[in-house]
Amino acid sequence: MADEKDSDAGIAPPLSPSSTPHEHDQDKDAEDVREATSTRSPDDKRPFAQIRENQFAKKCWAVVTWTPKRCRWDPDDPPKFNLALNLLFGFAGTFTVANLYYSHPILNILADEFNVSDERASLVPTVMQAGYAAGLLFLCPLGDIFRRRAFVLILVLFTATIWLGLCLTKSYPVFLALSCIAAITTVTPQLMLPLVGELAPAHRRATALSIVVSGLLLGMLIARLLSGILTQYTTWRSIYWFSLGVQYLIFALLFLFMPDYPSANPDGIHYFRILSSILMLLLRSPVLVQACLIGFFTSSIFTSYWTTLTFLLASPPYSYPPVIIALFALLGISAMLLAPLYSRHITDRFIPHLTILLGLLYVLIGTIIGTYARPHSTVAGPIIQALLMDLGLQTAQIANRANIYAIDPRARNRLNTAYMVAAFSGQLTGTAAGNRLYAAGGWVRSGSASVGFVCAALVVWAARGPWEKGWVGWGGGWSVRRRDVGERTSGQGGSQGGDVESSPPPAMDKEEEKEEKNAQS
Repeated sequence: MADEKDSDAGIAPPLSPSSTPHEHDQDKDAEDVREATSTRSPDDKRPFAQIRENQFAKKCWAVVTWTPKRCRWDPDDPPKFNLALNLLFGFAGTFTVANLYYSHPILNILADEFNVSDERASLVPTVMQAGYAAGLLFLCPLGDIFRRRAFVLILVLFTATIWLGLCLTKSYPVFLALSCIAAITTVTPQLMLPLVGELAPAHRRATALSIVVSGLLLGMLIARLLSGILTQYTTWRSIYWFSLGVQYLIFALLFLFMPDYPSANPDGIHYFRILSSILMLLLRSPVLVQACLIGFFTSSIFTSYWTTLTFLLASPPYSYPPVIIALFALLGISAMLLAPLYSRHITDRFIPHLTILLGLLYVLIGTIIGTYARPHSTVAGPIIQALLMDLGLQTAQIANRANIYAIDPRARNRLNTAYMVAAFSGQLTGTAAGNRLYAAGGWVRSGSASVGFVCAALVVWAARGPWEKGWVGWGGGWSVRRRDVGERTSGQGGSQGGDVESSPPPAMDKEEEKEEKNAQS
């Protein structure tokens, strides 16, 4: 029966020919995961086959991919996406994305510890952002193939294991290399976000997304705060040990409570075809390209500010210790608390285009004040910049995500990959450019570059209106009200709030329509 079932589903038979029926029944849960994640025909060699032929590896795989009964997928009674699950995803995103930012307030400490220059120490956040961008590009698209639960658990466990090396190594090149590897697999929040966009109803999608995105922002803030405090009173390695423990806690919580959802493409799709389809999405979707460009410019502002702020506050006339520098991270809490309310009353009611404009204006005003309001004599300017910038960037990012997830429900991980690769390329650019400009001309020069970045984002925003179907222009009117508020997804509608883009993908057959309705329910 198992072989016949595998053959019908286009899935390779069990790896071990000597397995007995009893052993097959014991491994049924792990086999279900393998069936859902396999994308090759019986004639092809399955992914990781050689690894799983090892008995120890098979047992480890079975344990990691085992699913508690309450979390198993039942098409007749699918797991409900509720507030508790939304908060679990937010918590996991908070302390997963924090891995990328623990080093930011202690760069000068790392420079002294490893006996390198400040500029060389700034390579730590740079290589982590580069690794994260690589993970977004090469790992996140697999979320459209594999079952999300098994994939997320494996990534979290691998990241935590690699993180142990960061806690122990005394070599700076090894520290850099491990930082990059850990960042590559720290992409689990970017697998959860498309899942939230898939499961949340259209009229509450922005609110649900804002909870997870707020968790990501909180992770950036908590990372800086805890890193500064622990480094001030203990050693810099304490924050890395803390992160190791929290990552294993996240694994345990997700293992126990994350429901198992089917693959978005159960019939399978080749990995390299997935990668090429990202490029095709960019070529045929003006909404996605516009969102990616805006995400690139705004993300560059964010990292340029926070990395150069450390050097500004650690140098005269301030000469603040790490714990005081870390307290500046608390400034973003107001944006984190306001984001869900803002999304419920603004983003969910009006078109994303309006929310993006308001967010960019907040960032522009804050950056001008922070850059030119006597930053070397008072910290009021940088404080105001942090408040307005965090609010503006977060609301613009939520609106961008709500917009792009409406393009193609079956390709949300690929859409998110395209957007986040652009965003983290912006972060990489902002970190590198900000540090170089600060070293050459100080705070004002790096801040002036940020003003230029936000002005470029405004130009991209103005190039294409909310109802325009082409690449440039304002055709379709200027209305800022959403046209689908209170309606269920129908598979038709404009890009501003509907579940598909104004330039819809090819018509789906009845089976695909049924799958889409199941996902939306």
